[in-house]
Amino acid sequence: MTEAAHHLGTENLLVVPGAVHMPWREDHDPTPNDVCDQRARAAIGKLLPTAEKLKVHLNMENIFFNGYLLSPEEMIRFVDGFGSEYVQVHFDTGNIMLFQFPEHWIRILGRRIRNVHLKEFSKKGTDYSLESFRPLLDGTTDWPAVIEAFDATGYDGYLTFEYFHPYPHYPEALIHQTADSLDRMLGIHS
Repeated sequence: MTEAAHHLGTENLLVVPGAVHMPWREDHDPTPNDVCDQRARAAIGKLLPTAEKLKVHLNMENIFFNGYLLSPEEMIRFVDGFGSEYVQVHFDTGNIMLFQFPEHWIRILGRRIRNVHLKEFSKKGTDYSLESFRPLLDGTTDWPAVIEAFDATGYDGYLTFEYFHPYPHYPEALIHQTADSLDRMLGIHS
């Protein structure tokens, strides 16, 4: 992975370090938390020397649905445990929205955040599924608080949008809607 990233000229690699559970896969048995943690630490430890040599950051993504690294403190212990500037965080705003709030995580993780997925989530109702992920501004994320938290940490990297359900007709409209939403969120809408 790290060599491919290096050859492609990228400095960042999104990494999902482990999973206790993968509810989206039927061919996966749950992994005990301690075993998951041991495997994740061993795998990142194995990748790290090459990543450091090639100057590729291994950025851990917070995927709440997989049952691993469920708090910002757990993420910090995991990331800081390697003692390397090349192990950081790829933060996804939508991945924790089911039970927590991205603005809280952002403030706590601070400068460890190297890349960001902006993903909308709706807590309306009680049937949470992939359908709960929505186009930007069509959910329950407190975007002013999220942007304020990023500003407070000094984050100045990329903000990328992730969405699972393209529009069935005129899918390019989602690109325009997303661009308009981002402009409004960042205060650059005219």
